[in-house]
Amino acid sequence: MDNRPRTLRANGITQAYRVWGPQDAPPLLLLHARGADGGDWAEIAPALATGPAGPRRVYAPDLRGHGRSDWPGGYAYETLRDDVHAFLRGLGIESADVVGHSLGGAVAYLLAQRGPGLVRRLVLEDVPAPFPLDPPRPPAERPAGDLPYDWAMILATDEQRNAPNPEWWEHMGRITSPTLLIGGGPSSLIPQEQIAAFAELLPDARHITVDAGHLVHEARPEEFLAAVEDFLSPADRTPS
Repeated sequence: MDNRPRTLRANGITQAYRVWGPQDAPPLLLLHARGADGGDWAEIAPALATGPAGPRRVYAPDLRGHGRSDWPGGYAYETLRDDVHAFLRGLGIESADVVGHSLGGAVAYLLAQRGPGLVRRLVLEDVPAPFPLDPPRPPAERPAGDLPYDWAMILATDEQRNAPNPEWWEHMGRITSPTLLIGGGPSSLIPQEQIAAFAELLPDARHITVDAGHLVHEARPEEFLAAVEDFLSPADRTPS
């Protein structure tokens, strides 16, 4: 299976991505956490591409400021969302299932808010609710040496985590996609009551906990895959 990084010009930047599965299979988009890149999904993407309910075309882009995608600045969450929307349009994808982890999950729910039909089914892996942090996260100190991400992205996303745009929470009711919320349990750095709050607010949500910490798909891949496969594999699944 050829999953070497590819590139696509979309929303004014070059976006790198990896792909698995047959080209004509239903699309599934995987969005990584902050500081990672699309390669973070390499261990589970092949299983998602060849799942028991049939093949999928799995795409795992590097978000702006990460990995091989451009590091142009401008790291508003809305800009990351617009990048992903343009990425899908550039590939000719009108509707996709979307799995997002942490920062990637925030990008995913903003994408789902954009309009019905764009995100068919949504999986949010240990994603914090956009509540202001109290106390605020202190300024981060840059690690020494070269980094696989733009340090400006860390500073910009920290600022937004401290004081999120209130519209992100106010518009959760716009998400019509069936949504699976996967919490990492008490060992996660994400307050699990925030994930429960998502479940209460979203119109069509399921909430499960896998006691694995923040990196559920890495620490408990078999349990993660089983939950995601079950959720993404209804009988009416059709290609985009």
